[in-house]
Amino acid sequence: MNFNMYTKDELQNCQLCDLHKTRLNALAGEGNIHARIMFIAQAPGELEDKENRMFIGPSGIMLDNLLKQSHISREEIYMTNLIKCNLPQNRRPKQREIMACSKYLNIEIAEIKPRMIAPLGYFATKYLFEKYALTKFTKKEFPKLIGNIFKVEDKIIYPLSHPASLLYHNEFIVKSIENFSNLRKIK
Repeated sequence: MNFNMYTKDELQNCQLCDLHKTRLNALAGEGNIHARIMFIAQAPGELEDKENRMFIGPSGIMLDNLLKQSHISREEIYMTNLIKCNLPQNRRPKQREIMACSKYLNIEIAEIKPRMIAPLGYFATKYLFEKYALTKFTKKEFPKLIGNIFKVEDKIIYPLSHPASLLYHNEFIVKSIENFSNLRKIK
């Protein structure tokens, strides 16, 4: 996918942080460039890094199931990551990595112009809340934000659980189905 301000080649050659030393690919977002809904995950997993594709493997299967039950197809949405490179041992992103990579995410948001942005998980939500000067929150307070609507500028921010977290916490699947189903109603 080419954007007016960067290309996949530019992203692949990015050296703004040390993650370029351990990645196979810097993963550009994918999906409908006219999407009204943009999903922002934390970072590509190991399998996504190898295949250079968004949401494949177990978390992709979970996402596809959530979308299917919500009557939303991948063709309708745009997906990207806060961090474009795989995080070694699935560790948490460092603030300097988020700041370096946010350049690309901000370009994607500006180019896609989604009506709704659904951050998946804590770090993507935290970044968007800081970007749009929304309420500060702690990691402990994050679950209270999931499934709530936050209006900012001409957008809706709608935090959701990351599909990977549901693989380990299936007690949240029913509520996640409900939250994903609300995407249709809200947009």
